[in-house]
Amino acid sequence: MAVAGEYFFYFMLYSFLGWVLEGSYSLYSAGTFRKKGFLRGPFKPMYGFAPLLLLSAKDLGFPFPLIVALALIIPSAVEYASGWLLKAAFHKQWWDYSEMPYQMQGHICLKFSLYWWGLALACMYGLHPFIEMLYRQIEPLWLLLLPLAALMLTADLLWTCRTRRHGLKGLELREG
Repeated sequence: MAVAGEYFFYFMLYSFLGWVLEGSYSLYSAGTFRKKGFLRGPFKPMYGFAPLLLLSAKDLGFPFPLIVALALIIPSAVEYASGWLLKAAFHKQWWDYSEMPYQMQGHICLKFSLYWWGLALACMYGLHPFIEMLYRQIEPLWLLLLPLAALMLTADLLWTCRTRRHGLKGLELREG
């Protein structure tokens, strides 16, 4: 069973890898690596939360068929909840699947849910064993860097919320 520092390592690494994945997809589809996300820094927390929830289920000893089902449900639920929360808090939708078939309020769609499903299974059973080995090798260094990483993520989150909130208030003042 993983401890908090180890889970935070996975969260940070998978959030960063999600940023790389989305940037690469944006480069392929739009010709530019930089795709605006919620945070200002190189992290996509959705890509950190979904693997943590799946790893927790695996660590709890859930049977493989249930893990396979959760690999479809959890990333889609995280994406939906993230989209809904961001829209509710900031009145902006960072992604929109409303033009795609089998979508729900533009936050999720079947096509990308199936992509996330395959990605989640590949991550858990292909990539994660290597990430676990990496963590074991750098654990002492990570435990020293953990406060700095937590501070950087917290600062990014606070700065992003503050600037996005001010942007929203400025917009409301101009419209009112």
